[in-house]
Parts: sequence; C-alpha cells; structure tokens
Amino acid sequence: MTMDRLGDMRLFVEAAAAGSLSAAGRKLGLSPAAASARLIKLEKALRTRLFERTTRQLRVTDEGRMYLQHCRIALQAIDDAEAALQAGQNVVRGKVRISATSDFGRYMLRGWLDEFGARHPDVSFALTLSDSVSNLMLEEIDLAVRFGAPPDSGLAARVLAPNRRVLCASPDYLERRGTPKTPADLVGHDFVVLVTSSGPLSELNFVRGEERYAFTMPVADSWESNDGALTRAWALAGHGIAHKSIWDIAADIHAGTLRMVLPDWCTHEAAVHALFRANRYMAPRVRALLDFLVERFEKTTQELLGDLAYPPDKRPRRQEWLPEL
Repeated sequence: MTMDRLGDMRLFVEAAAAGSLSAAGRKLGLSPAAASARLIKLEKALRTRLFERTTRQLRVTDEGRMYLQHCRIALQAIDDAEAALQAGQNVVRGKVRISATSDFGRYMLRGWLDEFGARHPDVSFALTLSDSVSNLMLEEIDLAVRFGAPPDSGLAARVLAPNRRVLCASPDYLERRGTPKTPADLVGHDFVVLVTSSGPLSELNFVRGEERYAFTMPVADSWESNDGALTRAWALAGHGIAHKSIWDIAADIHAGTLRMVLPDWCTHEAAVHALFRANRYMAPRVRALLDFLVERFEKTTQELLGDLAYPPDKRPRRQEWLPEL
C-alpha cells in the first residue's frame, strides 16, 4: 500500500465524518480541487462509488460504509503503532483531540488546557464542545469529559470528580417571582431548559431522605437551547430557573449572581467522567493529560466547590470519588 493510498483513505474517513469533502480537505491542508481529485482517484482505484454527491450533501454509499469501517481499523492501527513508539520514547507531544460540554469547556477547561500546554509546549489541542455524548467509536476523539453516568458504549471511564445538578436562578428573578420552598412550589415558575439530541432535559426527580417528588419543567413555555453556556447566561439574565451542573455555576453562587433553589433536595447526582476507548493504545500525551485532569479536578473540587460538591446530607468521609484505574 502506498503512502498516497493511506492519505486518500484518511481523506475519505474525514469526509465521511464531516459530511463535507471541502471541510475534510481543509483539515488535511488540501484545497477543494485537490481533495476532489484525490477522492476521484481513490474511487477509480477501488472501482466503486464511495459517496453519493449532491450540491448540499455528501452521503456514504453502502459500499462506502463497508470500506469506511475497514479504513478506520487500518488507520487506527497505524496511529496506535505510532503512539506505542512514542510511549517507548516517553515523548509527550502531538495533538490531543478532546471533547467537553460547552459551559465547562469555555469557562474552565480552556484555562486548564492553557496550563497543560505551558507544561508541555509540544502538545496542541483540538477541542470539540457539545452537550450531547460524543460517539468516540465514530469520531476522532482521544478523550471526552462528561458530566453524568457514562453511556453503555464499551468505552472505558475514569471518575474525575463528584458532581450534582441543582436548580438555580438569579436574585432578581427570585425577588420578582418568589423563592420555591418545596418542589410543589415550582408550579407556575419560568424555566430555562437544556435540549440535547435525545430531547429536553426537563424531568426532575427530587429526593430528600424518604421523600420523593417528580416534576416536569414545561418546555413549551420555557427558554430552551442546546447550548449549556447559553442556558447559564439566560439564568443569569433572570429568564427563569435552570437545572445546571454545580461545576458550571459554583463561581456564580460564590459571586452571588445565582442562587441555589431547593438546595436541600437532590435531583441528580452523577460524577464527572473521562471517557476513552479501552482497546486503543493511549499515547503519552493523552495519558499525561488524563493524569493532569485528575490532579486539576481534585484541587478545584476543594477550592471552588467545597461543600457545594455534595448535598447537605452526603458529605464523604474521604475522597471516595477518586478511585485508581
């Protein structure tokens, strides 16, 4: 197999992932004309059509899907071989492709990556921000940081920190509309709702001791967005009560720009996880970043969250949320 063929395969994989040949070409440093010529050359060599092309869409054919699966395996094997070679040299360099939620990525992880980059100047990053769970088996992602239980996807997961979701609102909103004292008092309030690819996150299941209460935020009358950073901004602006990760709003609570609503009730507790492919060799740069995130989450949990990290009745005896791999 020639190096040209490997490059053509990588272009094909990138185009299938992006749904755009020009976008794949830009990622690989190719002009649109060069990318198109290379794809045509690949299809001629294979004697099959890999894409159905329209003016607006690039769709993988049935034959293309079969070839795509094998291309991913072949390219991953090459990448893993290079990672293993780097591991033998113990060299921390190259690009780390990382995915995180929008709020956390913009306001916290971005600064952490700057700090990691200062320690390891030969490392660069490709950061994807999304509030949906990334499909790491299909996307070219080395590491994902997700708030909540990891999906049942065959991915390896490492617990990074405790996390809970809480209701919050601006002082101005609570002064205008009143502060709910019980979950039943939420009826009639305005809400800011996060919507993901699987639907709106509007179901709230409250727990306090032996008490239980279910409530659904009325999406039809709510401000809604698929961007977590925007839902936080809308809550700060007084548009309603939002259901947010404590990591996203701890600084706002300390600053007094947001207040917790029903803080003695639990609605959802699920730790922060790092997700990665279990069957893939972890390059030194990815391993170093994972170790750095463990260190950074532990420090920030103590400094930023403090008692906010846990419900009032669930203070841990020790840092049980930080197991070893």
